[in-house]
Formats: sequence, structure tokens, C-alpha cells
Amino acid sequence: MPRKNLKISKHIICALLSTLVLAACDGVLMRNDLEALQSRGELTLITRNNFACYLETSHGPAGFEYELAKAFADHLGIRLRPVVIEDEADMVEALLQGKGDLLAAGFPFGQPTARLVSLGPGYLDVREQVVGRRGGPALTSVKDLIQYPLSIAGSSASLEQLNALKAENADLSWQMMPDRNSEEMLQLVWNESVPLTVVESNTLMMNRRFYPELTVHFDLGTVQQLRWAINPQNRHLQRAVSLWFATKEAQQTVNRLVSHYYSHLEEFDYVDLVRYRRRIGERLPKYQTYFEQAAQQHGMDWQLVAAQAYQESHWDPNAVSFTGVRGIMMLTLDTAKTLGLKNRLAEKDAIFAGTRYLARLHRLVGDDVPEPDRTLMALAAYNIGFGHLQDARDLTRKIGKSSNTWSGVREVLPLLQQKKYYQRLPFGYARGNEAVQYVDRIRTYHKVLNMALAPPSESLKSVGG
Repeated sequence: MPRKNLKISKHIICALLSTLVLAACDGVLMRNDLEALQSRGELTLITRNNFACYLETSHGPAGFEYELAKAFADHLGIRLRPVVIEDEADMVEALLQGKGDLLAAGFPFGQPTARLVSLGPGYLDVREQVVGRRGGPALTSVKDLIQYPLSIAGSSASLEQLNALKAENADLSWQMMPDRNSEEMLQLVWNESVPLTVVESNTLMMNRRFYPELTVHFDLGTVQQLRWAINPQNRHLQRAVSLWFATKEAQQTVNRLVSHYYSHLEEFDYVDLVRYRRRIGERLPKYQTYFEQAAQQHGMDWQLVAAQAYQESHWDPNAVSFTGVRGIMMLTLDTAKTLGLKNRLAEKDAIFAGTRYLARLHRLVGDDVPEPDRTLMALAAYNIGFGHLQDARDLTRKIGKSSNTWSGVREVLPLLQQKKYYQRLPFGYARGNEAVQYVDRIRTYHKVLNMALAPPSESLKSVGG
């Protein structure tokens, strides 16, 4: 190459390099997808509107998937913006068109979807389950399904399981209801519009308390895992998701959310729920105005107070326990005196006094504890006493857990019954297991009451997801 041309080439190279450097300084140089995301300052989550995914509550946005994605967004130092899309195909299309960064559907993805997207690490085991109503068909195997109509909303994973089973059972068939979701299918089975459906185990667990007559016949196929879906072009985001899920921080977050959203659902008396739903119509109207007025006066959620009163007395104003607590709010004599309550069996007065007491405990817990954890701790203190709650929080800190989260305190409360712990605590022995069950039941009663009274279009606002 002639020397002159060489010099020209050098000038061209230098000019190009200068252009690239200037472009980089101006932010024009193409960043990788993760850098662009962080520069934008926002992670867009494509998800669904339900208990397992995302919902607006009285304490702000919540939902298992939302809170998990929020923890990841916090890790990246950016905000989270949820976008609700209900149909799986529409969700995938929006993701591939760049209208979202993560897709968290609350159900596992089948191969048709998995071929289009990149999937992150699994974080929750789920099963596809055949669900019917008590008193309906008794099924034990897939062959029994051939005799009865099966209706499904049809996620790619459930269809994949059914198609695999159809290869071995040619007469197996089902009706697709694409305009419905899994939660709606459960309601259709419950009200006997359809006899059978297939839903994910996590969805059933979240909703079974609303429909206590539902029953699981058997599981379809093998255990699957929930995973986030990511646009295959966003390789750096994929790597960031995989690395985050491998951290101790992420595992602790998953464990905390599983405890918060699912642990209080595992053991429950579904016969009691049938009775409770009936009493919402029969007993609650007599006292609803008192609950509303008392809650408004003390800045509380009246449905939460009503749910607590049901846990205490089953809305029986003449209730008396073997320990001497009495009335619809089951107050002790000493507590009633401190609240100025002369007659614990006076319905209105007892409701106002009990609500005032709960509000006082809520203030004592302190605003350093975020909601809904603060309310859940106040409920525990109502049952076990504020001193024992403080003992549990102190013990929670000592063993390296968060004393400002209900999940941390909930895990430690049962230790108040163990001698090696309670003998060193200021307030000594307490029935911590009972306090945990007490709060768990109120949370369930609250959700059922909220669902029973709210119009279908309203967002559920129950405490603690």
C-alpha cells in the first residue's frame, strides 16, 4: 500500500474512532440490553391480575410475582412497572415486541411458549391438578376423565400435559374456554356450571378457601416450576436474572414470599369456611354498621376488624372462653377496664373498644414496620400480648432474621414455647403457635369476606396478600 493511502487510512480510522468515542459520550453508542434498561430506570413486568401475580391492596401493590420482581428491580436499582395482560399468547407477543422486560404469568410455560422465549431459573414447584366439587364425580385416574366433561382455560403447560395423556387415552377430550382464567374456572366448578377443570396447584391453593367445596381428584403429569420469561434478544438481562436467583438474597426473598403468601393456607378447616360463608349472610348484617363506624373512627379496615371478631367469637356477642374473655371481641376483664368498657357483652361498645385496642397495638408496633406486616403484628399482639410480641421480635433479631417483617416474626413466635428460649425472655412463656394460627385464620377470613362483599370488578384489598 502506498504511504499516502496509508496516511489516509489512518486518518479515516482516527476519525471513525473519534466518532465512536463522541457517540459513546453522547449516549448514542448502542448499550447492551441491561445497560439500556438501567439507563431507562424502569423494569416493565408483564403479569396477570390475581392473588398469585399482582393486585392493588389497601396497602399498595402486592402479589407473589409482583413482589419477587420488585426485589429484582430493587437489586438493579430501578423501579418496577407492572403491565397486566391476561392471555398467555398476548403476554408472549408483548414480550417479544419489547413492550415488557420480564413475563411472570403465575403458571408454568409449556414447550410452545418455551420455544419462543428464554426462561429463567425455576423458583416454585407447581402441579396441574384435576379439580371437581364435593358430591360430584369421584375420579382416581385419567381413564375416569373420559366419562365426564372436562373444561379448561388452557395454559400451554396444561394443554401439553393433556395432549401427552391423550396420546395414551385416545377418547380423552376437553372443552376449551379461552375467555376464562384459572380462577374463573374454579368458580364455574364451584357453582356447578362445569363438573371438572384443570388448574395449577398454586392457583388452587390461593382460591380454595373461597370455594371450600372444591376437591382435588389427582395430579396431571409431573411437577413443574414457575419461571420468568425473557426476550431471547436480551441476553444480558437473562444473565442478570440467573445470577440474581443464585444469590442468597434471592433465595431468602423467595422463602419469605412463599411463607407470606402460602404458609397460612396449608392447614385450614374447610368445613369451617362453609359455615363462615353462611354466617356472612346471616350474622354479619347485625353488626356491620358497628364495625364500619368503629373502624372509621380509629383508621382501621372494617372488614379486617370484622374478620378478627369472627375469629374471636364467630360474631356471637355472648361468647365466653374458658379463660374468661368475653363478648364479640373477646376482651379480658383487665383490658376492658383500661378501655373504659363496662359491659363486654354490649355489642356496639365491645366492637368499638376492641377496635380501639387493635388501633393502639398498631401504633405501638411502630411505623418503622411497613404494611401489611405492621397490621399482622398488631393482630398477633391482640392474641398473645404486646410484651410477648416484643419478646418475639427481640428473639428474631438475635437469631439474625428481620424483626420488621411478619414472615420473620411468624417463624420465631413458636420458639416462645421452648424453655431454652422463653426462660431468657422478659415476658417468659407464650403460646406462639396459637398466635401464628390466629393471624393466619384472620387473614383467610378477611380475604373470604372481601371477596364475598366486593363487586367482581373491584380489586381485592385483603391484608397481607
